[in-house]
Amino acid sequence: MKKRICVLTATRAEYGLLKPIIAKLNNIPELDLRIAVTGMHLSPEFGLTYREIEKDNFIIDRKIDIGVNSDSHVSVSKSMGLALIGFAKYFDEIKPDMLLVLGDRYETLAVCCAAMNAGIPIAHLYGGETTEGAIDESIRHSITKMSYLHFTSTEEYRKRVIQLGEEPDRVYTVGAIGVENIMNTQLLPLKELEEFVGMSLSGQFAVVTYHPVTLENDSIRDQFASLLKACDIHNELKYIFTKANADLHGRIINLMIDDYARNHENVAAVTSLGMERYLSALGHASLVIGNSSSGLIEAPSFHIPTVNIGNRQKGRLLAESVISCEADSVEITKAITKALSEEFRLRISDIKNPYGNGNTSDKVIETLKNYLFVKEINLKKSFYNINISI
Repeated sequence: MKKRICVLTATRAEYGLLKPIIAKLNNIPELDLRIAVTGMHLSPEFGLTYREIEKDNFIIDRKIDIGVNSDSHVSVSKSMGLALIGFAKYFDEIKPDMLLVLGDRYETLAVCCAAMNAGIPIAHLYGGETTEGAIDESIRHSITKMSYLHFTSTEEYRKRVIQLGEEPDRVYTVGAIGVENIMNTQLLPLKELEEFVGMSLSGQFAVVTYHPVTLENDSIRDQFASLLKACDIHNELKYIFTKANADLHGRIINLMIDDYARNHENVAAVTSLGMERYLSALGHASLVIGNSSSGLIEAPSFHIPTVNIGNRQKGRLLAESVISCEADSVEITKAITKALSEEFRLRISDIKNPYGNGNTSDKVIETLKNYLFVKEINLKKSFYNINISI
């Protein structure tokens, strides 16, 4: 009898990471793969990116719209409620043997609640990481406690999941899928990237991605204005801005990006580049600027500097290529200057990415098959205690 596994995706970036795993699950005859799509994928504002999944010839089993049409805290809570209701009905209908999720978004938390209530084992990619400046921190750890299988990107993060009380034999260090995608993606030529963004990228350019620091909501406009001021000072660069997710106050950032791009010939603004174009942009770029995890996880594999701004990624493991600074225009300007210096670029020319060597999906698939077809899953988890001297 086939085992049914449901894979959840709510954003284009998340799908880009899940894609190699989905492809391999789809080729296992003993598995009945169901892809459930929700969140930003179904929003016209964010490009109706579920079409990227269909373009890759994957069958979407269900689209569950949760009304991502605002970014206030009330709207986020309403979307979570709709996700909980919609996925409760969906899971009752298809009765999956396992749910695979990635990350730390609010939609994912709601869907995991529905799966937990239905007694569906959850396999979670990328617990144990810390992002002290964002609500994602609490969401990620909450999903960890609801999950049965855990796939972490580093050994340090594996230890943190165990510290949360999860049994070590259910926690696997697999590396980051972003690194695997880099090794397996044919990067686009610069000309094709220029055609997409609508701007010449000759000379040096930076890829900029800045998301709301959700635990510092009142300062988001000032923080992003500081970044834009630093970009004005370093006007010798060209900039590709990729827009923020549908997080609390993300639309403030996106409106500021649009306004800035209209008034600067050296700036291109895109809703999303998608995985192939994004990795291609990193391959041609001189540096990455912002507070996205991609600057910490993917960018080091290209041996380019990352200017990591503020507290959103505070607590994550950093490669030597990452320069952290405060969300202040003077500090950001200094960090960009350092990143562009010949001395710093030589220093990071042969760094090792701490997030793995690129064989993540095979490790994940092997473990999923083992638990679905061989091992017994017992959702009565025991809390794993560790000895701590305080």
